[in-house]
Amino acid sequence: MNHTTQVAIVGAGPSGLLLGQLLAKAGIDNIIVEQRDPDYILGRIRAGVLESVCVEALEQAGCAERLHAEGLIHHGIELAFGGASHRINFEELIGKHVVVYGQTEVTRDLMAARESIGATTVYEADQVSLHDIDSASPKVRFVKDGQTHEIAAAFVAGCDGFHGVSRKTVADRIQTFERVYPFGWLGILADVPPVTEELIYANSERGFALSSMRSKTRVRCYIQCSLDDKVEDWSDQRFWDEYRRRLPEAAAAATITGPSIEKSIAPLRSFVTEPMRFGNLFLAGDAAHIVPPTGAKGLNLAASDVLYLARGIAQFFVERSSEGIDGYSQRALSRIWKAERFSWWMTSLLHRFPEQTDFDRAIQRAELDYLVGSTAARTSLAENYVGLPMAS
Repeated sequence: MNHTTQVAIVGAGPSGLLLGQLLAKAGIDNIIVEQRDPDYILGRIRAGVLESVCVEALEQAGCAERLHAEGLIHHGIELAFGGASHRINFEELIGKHVVVYGQTEVTRDLMAARESIGATTVYEADQVSLHDIDSASPKVRFVKDGQTHEIAAAFVAGCDGFHGVSRKTVADRIQTFERVYPFGWLGILADVPPVTEELIYANSERGFALSSMRSKTRVRCYIQCSLDDKVEDWSDQRFWDEYRRRLPEAAAAATITGPSIEKSIAPLRSFVTEPMRFGNLFLAGDAAHIVPPTGAKGLNLAASDVLYLARGIAQFFVERSSEGIDGYSQRALSRIWKAERFSWWMTSLLHRFPEQTDFDRAIQRAELDYLVGSTAARTSLAENYVGLPMAS
């Protein structure tokens, strides 16, 4: 069965759904093809710290009502090391803030918005493949309920993540840059109140810990762990005991524990592909880049990719100009690399590395001391954490 649309989007995660909404708002027809079912997508536990760029993208998509009602505005973070905690005040330094609102909720809002306008999303599509991406009519093929379908479009947007078919299609045409870190994050989700109103990033002799939250009654907490660790080896009690050992004494004493709703180990890597355009195929989000979660950039970078791409596609169809799509890869990568640098720096600053010498640890401590004591250094952290501006 053959279908025709202006833009075929592969992947119904937040980047694909956001792109679909922005294009629909611009009057551009699009179809989303997704290999998984909606429940699987909503079951993925991901980030929850949103930059202003991400919030603005959701506003433009008409999907920010619940975010504004339920999201938690954070004016800073706590940086803990040496047994003490130091607040980095974003509002005081640069007059900006971030919003804590879970990626699952972002995805839920985008799904509901797409359903409300009757736009087509094909879930549980098997054997998805891309064809003729260098032609004026690239195609997406898939099998649904035993029947083969083909979508012809002017453009294909690959929003299907690190393991998706889009990047694999052009694997022989990309240059990749990668850093794999020698540890992972063990994270749990639990329905208990957060220990503080803002996130705590803790550097300790036992390793990194992060005190985060999804709401005023649900926490998402992490500890640095070995890549050899297995989730089943970590009981809830063992996790909470180790987590509290890595926090400052006052925060540890105030921590309320509870049974985990979800528990998982995530490896950390930095990864970038160049370029992000191949003929009329465009990569966006995790299909093009991965950042370690330390800098809270994954979803936010996906949002800026999508904004650049949506603007470029709209400019092509509405203004008959290819300037936006021609400059997409360069604009997106410029912002991506700055976020990669910040995420690498935060990861290097806060974690224990297996190969660290006493000298390395002393330098790390000196860097932390300098950071909390220097207005210039705190301002730099604040600027990067809340998100650098997008290129015009």
